[in-house]
Amino acid sequence: MSYTASVAEESDWKYPEPDEMVGWGWLPVGSGHEIYWHEYGNPLGEPVMFLHGGPGGATSPKQARFFNPRRYRIILFDQRGCGKSRPTVASPDPQTASAALVDNTTDHLIADIEALRAHLGVKGPMHVFGGSWGSTLSLAYAIRHPDSVKTLILRGIFLCRRKDLDYFYQGNARVWDPQTGDTSVPGTYLFFPEAWKTFVEVIEPAKRGDMVKAYAEIFEDSKHPRLQEAATAWSVFEGSTSYLAPEKDLSSYAEPEFALAFARIENHYFMNGAFLGGTDRDNNYLLENAGVIAKAKIPVYIVQGQFDQVCPRFQADDLYAALKDKTKVTYVVTTAGHSQFDRETAKALTEIMDKLSGPVAKG
Repeated sequence: MSYTASVAEESDWKYPEPDEMVGWGWLPVGSGHEIYWHEYGNPLGEPVMFLHGGPGGATSPKQARFFNPRRYRIILFDQRGCGKSRPTVASPDPQTASAALVDNTTDHLIADIEALRAHLGVKGPMHVFGGSWGSTLSLAYAIRHPDSVKTLILRGIFLCRRKDLDYFYQGNARVWDPQTGDTSVPGTYLFFPEAWKTFVEVIEPAKRGDMVKAYAEIFEDSKHPRLQEAATAWSVFEGSTSYLAPEKDLSSYAEPEFALAFARIENHYFMNGAFLGGTDRDNNYLLENAGVIAKAKIPVYIVQGQFDQVCPRFQADDLYAALKDKTKVTYVVTTAGHSQFDRETAKALTEIMDKLSGPVAKG
C-alpha cells in the first residue's frame, strides 16, 4: 500500500529553519527539575511561547519555522521529564526515571511557563502557540493566567476528556478480534488497522477493557520485562496515525529514549485526567472554564485537520461552540491529519502568525 506524502516539503515553508539560537539553557524549577529552553528570532520582537505536544514530546528548531524571525521572539522549551529537560523519564536508572515524574502535573507545567517568562524578562502578554497536548496546556495556562496571554493559536484540539482518550486508545480493544473485525465502536482503529493490531496485542485480552490502565501497569514498573516493547508500541501508534498520509519512516517515534519518555509521561497524565482541576479521568475542565478566556477577550485561532484521528475534529467543534459567541474565534479546517507538519496545517499556522495584528519589530 502506498501513499503520496502529506508532510510539508522545503518549498512549502515560508521561513527557513534557524541555524542559530538567540539563547538557550536549563532553568531550575524545583523538585530537582531543570527545563531546557531555546530561543530564536528577534530578541526585541513580540514574544510567542511554543508549547509542544505529548505530554512527553519535545521541541526542535524546525518548530520555529511557523514564525517570522524578524517579527517574533520565539521561545520553546521541553516540558518536565522529556526532551533535553532533566531528569528524564527515559533514564535507564529507575530512580532517575521515577524522579522525572515527581511533581510533574499540569499545575507544575503552568508554573514552569511563568518561571520561564520571568527568567527571560517577558513582561506583558504573549502569544501562546500549542498543538495537540500543547493546545490543552495553552488553554489551561490561559484559564489560569489570562492577563499573560495576548493570543491563543491552537492546533489539533485536545480536551483530554475520557471520550477523547477512548476514541484513540480504547476503540474496540475490549472485543478486538482480527478475524471478526467488530467495528461497532467508533475510534481511530477504523482508519489504521495495522497500527491498531500492534498496539492492542501488547496487552493480554483480559486487560483490554481499559487500555490506558493496562499500559500504566507496565509503565509504572521501571524493571518490567516488556517496558520498552510497550513504550515503543504506544509511541509508534501515535506516529502511525498522525499524518494525512502515513509516514514511511517512524524511526523517531521508535527511538528507545524518546518512546520511553513520550509513552510513560502521556500515560501518567492520562491516568490522572491530565491533572486538570484534579485527577478525575472524567473531567471536562477546559470547556467548563472556557468562560475565563471569553471574559478576558483573548482572540483564539483554531487550526484543525479535517482528517485528524489522534485528536478528531469533534473536540475542536466543541471548543469553538463554547467560545464563538463570547470572544473572537477564527476556526480553520485544513485538508490534513494531526501533525503540525502536514502541509496544509503548516501553511495555515504560518499564515495566521503573519496576519496577527501588530507591527513588525525592528532589529
